[in-house]
Amino acid sequence: MRKLIVFGVTLMLITFYSCYSFKGTSIPAEVKTFTVIQFENYASNSLPALPQIFSEALKDKILSESRLNYADEGDISFKGAITRYQVTPQAPTADATSAFNRLDIEVSVEYSCPADRTQNWTSKFNRFAEFESSQDLISIQEQLVEQINEELVEDIFRKAFNNW
Repeated sequence: MRKLIVFGVTLMLITFYSCYSFKGTSIPAEVKTFTVIQFENYASNSLPALPQIFSEALKDKILSESRLNYADEGDISFKGAITRYQVTPQAPTADATSAFNRLDIEVSVEYSCPADRTQNWTSKFNRFAEFESSQDLISIQEQLVEQINEELVEDIFRKAFNNW
């Protein structure tokens, strides 16, 4: 009897695992590779290396959280541009200054799946991080860009592979 229960539970787990991805990704079986074409930089005042930093972050996310392999001409591709890199004052104070500033980054992304053109899309993604106005942007810029990039890449990954 015990062997039968163990066998039944094992069978259910195998069936469950084959029907469900624990990462929640939904990538068609025929898609094996991806390409990230280096993003362009259309934003004034941004870091010169931002397109490369962003492109690499997107590659790393897909490599680490999907079964896809990178290829120069992949089954699917991502390309786009950094379209905004802007610092704006937030939370005005009584003495006409600002308590916080906001670094806002926007990217435009084109996702292409030549095997199934109905899956293609173009979208803009926008994220920001706030910092105290007493802080010098140059000293914290790298940390803020890393945080924003992580959020942008997550949004793009979800749209491409989780159908949200």
